[in-house]
Amino acid sequence: MKAYKCIIFDCDGVLVDSELLGNQVFVDMANEYGAGIDLNYAMQHFKGGFLNDSMNKVEAIIKRPLPKDFEPQYRKRSYEVFSSQLKAVDGVEKVLEKLRVPYCVASSGPQEKIRRNLSTAGLSSFFDANIFSCYDIGKWKPDPAIYLHASKTMGFLPKDCIVIEDSYKGAKAATSGGFDVYGYAQLNEDPKFEMEVTRSFVEMEELISLLGL
Repeated sequence: MKAYKCIIFDCDGVLVDSELLGNQVFVDMANEYGAGIDLNYAMQHFKGGFLNDSMNKVEAIIKRPLPKDFEPQYRKRSYEVFSSQLKAVDGVEKVLEKLRVPYCVASSGPQEKIRRNLSTAGLSSFFDANIFSCYDIGKWKPDPAIYLHASKTMGFLPKDCIVIEDSYKGAKAATSGGFDVYGYAQLNEDPKFEMEVTRSFVEMEELISLLGL
């Protein structure tokens, strides 16, 4: 078993159970403009990616631009849902409590969203300042930049880190940057995901043995 020196967590779907909630809000809003998509479609095509890319795909479907306030309205409506329904992913707190090596979170979402979601889910105290956002560097998964930025800032080479991901785009970003990836597959909708990860698992507490904690 390889002993990793640093663990990098994705946020949505790995630390907090926001993927189903956030994608359902997005589907509902997209369908208000005639997209005609469902949650399964969103989980396969939008999960783990940049919101603007998802909006571009919807615009291609409806063949017209979405309104300029679509993103702020989506943020507002998703925050409302998260504030009352968001929880930590089952078992992740037990994993975090056992960690004795440096770790951090690297997410596609804005800093405000990451911090708010971690707070709502009761996980803020685990991460302190070790929170990295694609918005900070202007590059999004599947570009490996966010994971390279996180590992460099934490003081480690990619080969010394393990990334915990739940989406194909996120796993692709990590492997492209030279990282090993453990793939949380409980809500996986993309057949390419399993081919991109070093190893997959379906219960978060499996990480305790996978990481030798």
